[in-house]
Amino acid sequence: MVEEMLGEILPRDAINLQAAFALTCGSATAIVLWKWLSRRRIQRKMEEARQWRDNSLDLMEKVIWKMKQKNPGVQSEFILSLSLVELATKLREESLSPESVLYAYIKKALEVTRDVNCVTDFIHGCEEQLRDLKNQKDKGLLYGVPVSIKDHIGCKGHISTGGLVQFLNKVEKEDSVIVKVLKKQGAIPFVKTNIPQSMINYDCSNLIFGPTVNPRNHKKSPGGSSGGEGALIAGGGSILGFGTDVAGSIRLPSSFCGICGLKPTGSRLSTLGLASPIGGMKSVTATIGPMARDVDSLALCMKALLCDELFRLDPTLPPMPFKEEIYTSSKPLRIGYYEDDGYFQPSPSMRRAVREIKQLLQTAGHTLIPFVPPRLNYVVDELFTRGLFSDGAASLLEKFNGDIVDPNLKSQVNCYSIPIVIKKILAFILKPVYPRIARDLNALCGVGSVKNLWKHHVAVATYREEFLAEWRNLKLDVILCPALGPAFNEGYPGKLFAATSYTNLYNVLNFPAGIVPVTTVSKADEEELAHYKGHYGDPWDKRLKEAVKDAVGLPVAVQCVALSWQEEMCLRLMKEVETLVHERRTK
Repeated sequence: MVEEMLGEILPRDAINLQAAFALTCGSATAIVLWKWLSRRRIQRKMEEARQWRDNSLDLMEKVIWKMKQKNPGVQSEFILSLSLVELATKLREESLSPESVLYAYIKKALEVTRDVNCVTDFIHGCEEQLRDLKNQKDKGLLYGVPVSIKDHIGCKGHISTGGLVQFLNKVEKEDSVIVKVLKKQGAIPFVKTNIPQSMINYDCSNLIFGPTVNPRNHKKSPGGSSGGEGALIAGGGSILGFGTDVAGSIRLPSSFCGICGLKPTGSRLSTLGLASPIGGMKSVTATIGPMARDVDSLALCMKALLCDELFRLDPTLPPMPFKEEIYTSSKPLRIGYYEDDGYFQPSPSMRRAVREIKQLLQTAGHTLIPFVPPRLNYVVDELFTRGLFSDGAASLLEKFNGDIVDPNLKSQVNCYSIPIVIKKILAFILKPVYPRIARDLNALCGVGSVKNLWKHHVAVATYREEFLAEWRNLKLDVILCPALGPAFNEGYPGKLFAATSYTNLYNVLNFPAGIVPVTTVSKADEEELAHYKGHYGDPWDKRLKEAVKDAVGLPVAVQCVALSWQEEMCLRLMKEVETLVHERRTK
């Protein structure tokens, strides 16, 4: 086949081949043929990756059958009903075997992914690790606990795809630091989960593995970019998972799927060994963190990870073990709160969730103080957007070379691809009519020079001091604020990247922030949504209204925030909220 021969030559000598086409076929014909061959090569790579994924799922089936033969009496339902704390205790006490637990979760994960398409790879080394675990003298805090990890978290012998064709040939030569520490603590990484193409999006779709849907409603997005984790945990197929967060990518899927998630301070956990489409970007802090069904699971996970092995493997991290006494303290808190960030008007259920939790916390003896994040428009446009895309999105766009853009990402990529001069002209034209969109377009032009990049870093530090001054003035311990939600209708996250304002603020500040589900969308919320206008009345406000409609019964969360390096305090507020909500439900 000519197509096959040229397809083999194409990656190695693309420029010469293109020139040969131009000489022999004529320019117009050459361009058409070139594009066709390039597309076929991309499609073949994607087909190979999908086949690899399908083989991986088949292997899961075989492992389930094999384990069932060895452990015919496994009480899967009982195992799956246990919290992480309960499960870890029973495994350490040996009242449950790691084999039976792994069997139960592999089986459930396969069932969930058949329903929502969230697993991209089976980490087949989990069987060998299981055998090694029996000879391990010291049982770690996560001994025998199956763990799922986001696609781009490095695992030896597996590919961190990032949802991009460029990354498909890069097999990891060793585990990432976080995976090494998990294994040291006895945890068993067993599956990798789906992400949106490039991960700079909070939907969960790529053309390699397809879209992941929300297990609570298949017409809704599970959020992203850690959407596969959110869907798998919410569906019951994982008890503990790991995502990453640069704009809300742990917190948004946690909110959309109704689970708990923690975005730690940037260097509290190690990000060594993670693939990134925007490596080198330092203006906005990216982090890795846990996702689970409840807050105690997050706390146990952090306690396990913040150990000597972590600090040995990544000596750039501060050697700060988990402070149990802060997490378990019962001292009343001074809690700042806000219902609206001023950039995007919250949906009715978002606002109601904060109001209800504020009342519960006050009744429980905590002090609630109104708080207004200073200059949030400036933060979102100038510090977050201009910082994340300091290079005018050039590095991100490079990752799409030799790739096909997923439909859910086209709106973003098309916008990023507009030449900087045209962006500036459009921003000038739109400013009188749609000022928010104009500011966003201008910010997407990036900083323009190294000198301006340094100025941008100074601006972030200056704003952080301004924010801290207000925090100190009010003598706050923590902040309670909205989490974007409920889950968006499919296709909308890519059209509303700026709606991450509620979460990306804390990436700019580098503060720990966590998500706790507290209620569900009511019929009254849905009726009130009909009157939603937004703060600007622009196309983004109209889209947000469309994005969250038809969500009755879906989870709604709140966000809890603490100062840098105070993950324990953040988790303390999250636990307080979770406990109060549970007590309200059981009355």
